[in-house]
Amino acid sequence: MPNFFGLTKKWIAGIQQQKRPIWEVSLIFLKLGILAFGGPAAHIAMMENEFVQKRQWLDRTRFLELVGASNLIPGPTSTELAIYLGYLRAGWPGLILAGTFFILPAMVIVLLLARVYVYYGTLPQVALVLYGIKPVIIAIIIQAVWKLGKAAVKDAPGALTSGLALVLSFLALNPLLVLIISGMFVIAIKRLEKLKANMIIIPISLLATISMTTNQVAQSSTVVKLSMTAMFLIFLKIGAIVYGSGYVLLPFLWTDFVQNYQVLTSQQLLDAVAIGQFTPGPVFTTATFIGYIIAGIPGAIISTIAIFLPSFIFVPFINAFLGKIKTSVVASDFLGGVIVASLALMVSVTWTLTFSSIVDWMTGVIAVVSVIAIFKYNLNTSWLIVVGGLIGLFKFFTG
Repeated sequence: MPNFFGLTKKWIAGIQQQKRPIWEVSLIFLKLGILAFGGPAAHIAMMENEFVQKRQWLDRTRFLELVGASNLIPGPTSTELAIYLGYLRAGWPGLILAGTFFILPAMVIVLLLARVYVYYGTLPQVALVLYGIKPVIIAIIIQAVWKLGKAAVKDAPGALTSGLALVLSFLALNPLLVLIISGMFVIAIKRLEKLKANMIIIPISLLATISMTTNQVAQSSTVVKLSMTAMFLIFLKIGAIVYGSGYVLLPFLWTDFVQNYQVLTSQQLLDAVAIGQFTPGPVFTTATFIGYIIAGIPGAIISTIAIFLPSFIFVPFINAFLGKIKTSVVASDFLGGVIVASLALMVSVTWTLTFSSIVDWMTGVIAVVSVIAIFKYNLNTSWLIVVGGLIGLFKFFTG
């Protein structure tokens, strides 16, 4: 109890002594939350411009250290960077307010769009807007996988691990198990002088048997209604284990909400990702959309809190362990395996979702043109989504 009251007094003292910095932090991150279109890379660029160049809170070297530290922990990188910057600027109050105000605008916008979607999503014109957007989302995910893959798969063990993870994901093994197995696999493979074939074949065979047994149990069981507590725990789990881009959410959302609980369809999952991509702020606000579809406003609020909560917990402690993580070869190898496996899971789910979004020649053309526009001309993805939606509307008006 004394420790609790001591921490409380320090927190209140921080508010009293740093009123101006705290409100400064709140207003700046509220502004960034409203204007932060374009995904994590764009968010980080905006923060660099705001805090390094304009306000000179820190130099570029320190800023890059924070970006690296944010990448070492699970969760949305740009949101964790915002939380980190707020923490350094104004302590614990700054940590809470920076993260909250960066997330809040996206949450409110997604919540409003989710409400419109639930009421009007079955109208032909709205359906056709989404018809044109979904192929663009597939192209955006392909770009994310490509960029992250080039950075993550740096050597033969990484490539081998990604192949193993891809096989396990297509065998429908639980995504969390795929991450753990991949991390352990990298640790093992980098410590063996020679890797014999049976050392790969036997584990894969055993895991395939386990995954098929799991699938049979899941298929034979009746669909259980998703409670609010279960939904909170699912999103809390996702927020605590997902590394890299927000698109790594896809395999976990697919497994839990489409496959296991069957409270979402493939179409609804794609629509959720489209809304999360089109709005400013972190892609993790996809959870807000899904929560609203399943359980209305309470579901949206609970889902949002759950998926972002781990980030608020991890950031304050990253400095204490950052040095050890950087110097620990074992921890570094495990993390490398987890990141590579996350990409493999993305590939697996993207393959499945492609068949839900590319349904005719027009959506095929939209997808191909979007891939070319993104890879060759580096066009802003928000504009591509707008164009995709307009093509869908044009189809509606022209029949």
